[in-house]
Amino acid sequence: MLLVDQGCLQVFETESGTLNFPFGQDTRERFMFVRKVTTLLKPNSISKFSLLMENEVIPLLKRQNGFQDELTFFAPSEDAVTSISLWDKASSAEAYSQETYSVVLKELSAIIEGTPKVDTYEVVNCTFQRIAAARAA
Repeated sequence: MLLVDQGCLQVFETESGTLNFPFGQDTRERFMFVRKVTTLLKPNSISKFSLLMENEVIPLLKRQNGFQDELTFFAPSEDAVTSISLWDKASSAEAYSQETYSVVLKELSAIIEGTPKVDTYEVVNCTFQRIAAARAA
């Protein structure tokens, strides 16, 4: 990776291309970071999963530093769920992963099959903050 200062833009070279950031923006801590967790559920357990997410997991997430929001999707044909948690920066998501994620897995252990797959991403484009600001106004 290469970081080049080009006047008012910083150019960040990656294997997949070039990202431009406003001058002075910290490229190591993007404005939003995502954890995507894909999990197989035991048959007929989506209702219980939904209740556990609403009553146990989401309140726990809301207490984590840097947590922004959670989206969860269900694929009925596969008995699979994908949860996307939004974080203010990578270090907040990493702290959650190291300190609290095992508690979440324990809460869900009776209804999941196998080991969930966890992927992380830096957000490149997002309207989330604009939508939240418009709703608050």
